[in-house]
Amino acid sequence: PSLRHLSHYLLAHYQKGTRPVRDWRTTTNVAIDLMVYAILSVDEKNQVLTTYIWYRQHWTDEFLRWDPARFDNLTQISLPMESIWVPDILINEFVDVGKSPHVPYVYVSHHGEVQNLKPIQVMTACSLDIYNFPFDVQNCSLTFTSWLHHIRDINLSLWRQPELVKFDRSVFMNQGEWELLYVLSHFQEFSVKSSDNYAEMKFYVVIRRRPLFYTVSLLLPSIFLMVMDIVGFYLPPNSGERVSFKITLLLGYSVFLIIVSDTLPATAVGTPLIGIYFVVCMALLVISLTETILIVRLVHKQDLQPHVPEWVKHLLLERATVLLCIRDRKKFSQSRTQSSDISRQAENNDSTAKLTPYGCEDPRECGVVGGTRPALAFASRAEGSAVLQEVLRETTAIRQFLEKREEFRDVAHEWLQVGYVLDVLLFRAYLVAVLAYSVTLGTLWSVWRDA
Repeated sequence: PSLRHLSHYLLAHYQKGTRPVRDWRTTTNVAIDLMVYAILSVDEKNQVLTTYIWYRQHWTDEFLRWDPARFDNLTQISLPMESIWVPDILINEFVDVGKSPHVPYVYVSHHGEVQNLKPIQVMTACSLDIYNFPFDVQNCSLTFTSWLHHIRDINLSLWRQPELVKFDRSVFMNQGEWELLYVLSHFQEFSVKSSDNYAEMKFYVVIRRRPLFYTVSLLLPSIFLMVMDIVGFYLPPNSGERVSFKITLLLGYSVFLIIVSDTLPATAVGTPLIGIYFVVCMALLVISLTETILIVRLVHKQDLQPHVPEWVKHLLLERATVLLCIRDRKKFSQSRTQSSDISRQAENNDSTAKLTPYGCEDPRECGVVGGTRPALAFASRAEGSAVLQEVLRETTAIRQFLEKREEFRDVAHEWLQVGYVLDVLLFRAYLVAVLAYSVTLGTLWSVWRDA
């Protein structure tokens, strides 16, 4: 048969241990090409990228030529790869041997052109930048070069045009986590310690992560918890429900971070921005809880609580209400006049309470004024006047207790007003900080994604 006859003719005296050129000064030009088939895995911790590529290379073997007319017009034959010379082209970034299928044959044409086509599972080292996770774009290089031969023996070139290689997604399986953007190619020469120059062909595989899964599972729950924290400010500050609500949110967010800790990429180089985002959200929840505890402590009613200082009333009940556009700020500004009226009323009551039922402060004075009354009538009423004095003292004590309690209520009401105004002020400052942080983070992620 022609195939067997041709194979015996080509390999009978073939020497696969030497470079297949008749003149040693002739350079063997190897044209290479690749197509990305799939992105298998991206290991951020170990900085390893695993891809599956279709690799192609061809070169000219001057000892594998024949006349097709002598072999039944046969122009192409497949020969075992182990029987002919193959260039020692490797990938510099190789870190492990992947599970690549073994292709034992190459195609040889009657002009001596050898085509080696094979699929390769490539496990290469790559400097992965996860700072923008989950909106990150990775650029990993595959450097093909001859491990031994310098550029005068083996030179490299690109099989196809760079534009065709760049946007070729004809065989790419794009249903996974990563999306192939483009593949850049670049040829260069390099030397090691002023030795001979070597040729290398670099392919830059640029991939982008699809962020939908991480947005739904990581960002949205965190955003919902932060929204609930903001809504919690509408609970009354003088009740204990707000403190328990904030503590529940903080515990829920801690459990959420424990659950998603395995999802976040871990590297020893740096922390992704989403990790900083979670830490800042946790800090905001702690600040919100601290503010709630402060306000609850401020407005809590205590018998030993002093009056609100005048400068606090001036800043919060007058100036801050105007700044915050609080509708009932007139009621807050009138609190000072109400307290002064209450004090004046208490003084008047004290002066009135000192009078006896006879209209004088001392019963003996009543006798002087009413000297026309008989002395016997005054003596007969002395015993009843003592009982009346005891009742009067008891009534005065009850009145003083009620006035003291009313004063405590006024003090508590003043602190409650201060607490409400301070709560509104801190809430709006907290809301501005959260909005500024959200806008900044969203803008950064949008710019990185568009870039």
